[in-house]
Amino acid sequence: MYTIDDCKIIELPKLIDNRGSLSFIEEKRHIPFEIKRIYYIYDLTGEDRGYHAHKKLQQLYIPIHGHFDVLLNDGKSQKIIKLDKPNFGLYICPWIWRELKNFSNNAICLVLASEIYKEDDYIRDYNQFVHNKE
Repeated sequence: MYTIDDCKIIELPKLIDNRGSLSFIEEKRHIPFEIKRIYYIYDLTGEDRGYHAHKKLQQLYIPIHGHFDVLLNDGKSQKIIKLDKPNFGLYICPWIWRELKNFSNNAICLVLASEIYKEDDYIRDYNQFVHNKE
């Protein structure tokens, strides 16, 4: 079973010249999974997001604009990671509860996912999550 120690910050390549900066991601090279879905969260209204875990899905959260915090919880311990640089992403493995909080104005979170959307992969009840981890 995974723990929060299996989640990690991944520094993405960053190329800089007089025109600006460019970062890129190559599946199975910079991240440990094949990308099957990409989505982004934006136009946030001050509400927190997340509050779920996944049974199989792996994800990489990238703060494309602004910043936000991610609370990671494995049922026994938790930690908060601040994401505030677009060339750093947070890899989240399966069976980790996540909560996204404290979004800055106009924040944009890009998410790379290892699977297409499947509702049955979600665990949306924290008590059920903790019970299944035992």
